Amino acid sequence: MTIATRALEYSDDDVSLTGFLAADGEQRDPRPGILLVHGGAGLDDHAREQAARYAELGYVVLACDMFGPGVAGDRERVVARLRQLRDDPQLLCRRALAGLTALRALPEVDGRAAAVGFCFGGMTVLTLARRGGDLAGVISMHGSLATTSPAEPATITAKVLACHGARDPHVPQADVTAFMDEMATGGADWQLIAYGSAMHGFTHAHAVPGAIPGVAYDAPTDRRSFAAARQFLTELFPT
Repeated sequence: MTIATRALEYSDDDVSLTGFLAADGEQRDPRPGILLVHGGAGLDDHAREQAARYAELGYVVLACDMFGPGVAGDRERVVARLRQLRDDPQLLCRRALAGLTALRALPEVDGRAAAVGFCFGGMTVLTLARRGGDLAGVISMHGSLATTSPAEPATITAKVLACHGARDPHVPQADVTAFMDEMATGGADWQLIAYGSAMHGFTHAHAVPGAIPGVAYDAPTDRRSFAAARQFLTELFPT
């Protein structure tokens, strides 16, 4: 398998966005698409590496751009954009859905789609699910589980997988409990897997130990959570 990658330009209203597309360059038949939502740093090497990783499973993967030009790499602008998106769920969803629309418009994609997000991206894909986004399923990897707008009963149509580090200090147990109650009350088809050795950011292989409190790579959890995601996607999109 040869993974082909390229930039994909699209827009959200008047905001120009540039995503990162990864897919098996030898595959000719249309197949499901995966919208991949980056973490708080923006569309970085981690997001690109994860896009290629999921593309190796046979999907067309778009690592979308949630920030727009001139933000990533500038800490002050990054923090401001994260707060803007976090505090405006409608804008957050619209920005993510712009990427989903661009993904579905590709001839390589057969119309079916799921979403996976990391950290901030995990919060994003869960917000899409909570608002009834047209997705077969969503996967949150070490994402925030809290919300100020819990899903209404029967709103969540996407299947949900949340992979959570049990030692994550950024996601307190109260948020985990509230998430479980929300999913159950809303009648969602959901799974939550808590990994006992993991803290926040457990998929970030290049994380510098101790650089950010509570954030650390955990190789076993990275491997196990990816296996769980692979199985989840196989159930969503059976061959």
